Amino acid sequence: MSQTPGSGAGQAGLLNSGAGGAGGGENLLFLTDEQLRKGIEAMFFAYRGFTADPDRILETMDYGRAHHRALHFIQRSPGTTVSNLLGILGVTKQSLNRVLRSLIDDGHVRSEKGRRDGRERHLFLTPSGEAMEKQLSDAQRARMRAAYRAAGPAAVQGFRQVLEAMMDPGLRDYYNRMRDGG
Repeated sequence: MSQTPGSGAGQAGLLNSGAGGAGGGENLLFLTDEQLRKGIEAMFFAYRGFTADPDRILETMDYGRAHHRALHFIQRSPGTTVSNLLGILGVTKQSLNRVLRSLIDDGHVRSEKGRRDGRERHLFLTPSGEAMEKQLSDAQRARMRAAYRAAGPAAVQGFRQVLEAMMDPGLRDYYNRMRDGG
């Protein structure tokens, strides 16, 4: 087992990147603590860049990231329930209600009682909410598109695999349902 020169601390993790699948043992990638630290820091700074563009837009509207996330997931799944949105966002009811109240009061989201269960509230974007969500997401799509083009197709697939592998199982279930159109 060899270390990359200048990679710092000892072995910290193993990834099976071979075609043999999990447990196959082909093409093991040994990661040092230093390599993992660099990855963590890269993710931190990339996330700051990824959120900076919409943050600048949101600041002019007196909204924050929670508003953006709510708009995004309501757009992705029109008619989603407040309960489902709570599960996706992982925030308290009180926090989500504050966000939704401002978006509803400002005319960006509409809430409808459930047809089968009147206690449920189904959420939809209004035309102004759709326009705001598009403006915010367009900024992120432009940044992501440029990064994907610079990195190339293999890196795009690898990046997605890493992100999916980092998700908690419950959140991965939400992600897979959204990705698969459910």
